[in-house]
Amino acid sequence: MLEAIKALDRAWLLAINHAHAPWLDRVMVLASDRTVWFPVYAVLIGWLVYHFRWRAAVLLPLVVAAVALADSITSRLFKPFFGRPRPCHDAAIFTQLHLPDGCGGQFGFLSSHAANSMALAMFMAVTLPAKRFRSLKIVIFLWAAVLSYSRMYLGAHYPTDVLGGAAIGGVLGWTAALVFRHWQSKRWPENA
Repeated sequence: MLEAIKALDRAWLLAINHAHAPWLDRVMVLASDRTVWFPVYAVLIGWLVYHFRWRAAVLLPLVVAAVALADSITSRLFKPFFGRPRPCHDAAIFTQLHLPDGCGGQFGFLSSHAANSMALAMFMAVTLPAKRFRSLKIVIFLWAAVLSYSRMYLGAHYPTDVLGGAAIGGVLGWTAALVFRHWQSKRWPENA
């Protein structure tokens, strides 16, 4: 069973990785570049402070904790524990990969990029009012999807690495958002 999953994982990765084009290489490298995210995060933090006012003093540490935990759990716990090589370090598949961004660290299970972006997306989806900011929620989930896809496109992660990372991030983002909503409902029931 495990061998069948590994074979399917490799087949999906190769299908994604081989569907490349020079212009898409640049887009995917950009999507995976953490330094590109910092200005976006700065704007998002500013917007959250503007929208939530002083409640952002509770909201921001919770979202930062969710993303930081997602990053820590995937990088410091899962990757060293499982020791699963990234596709670009896997001798069985390395020569078949198109690697426009080189190769990252040794281990890939689970994807920190997928975990971090999904933690943020889930936090925003649960925290923001249900019938407002739909466009923002859609954009954030699309960003998380493109970022996650880019990790497979670039040969840095298998699909199961990305799905597992997204699941961990989703649970952490959802949990942090519920903590915020619970805190908010106790103080301002009309804002919950």
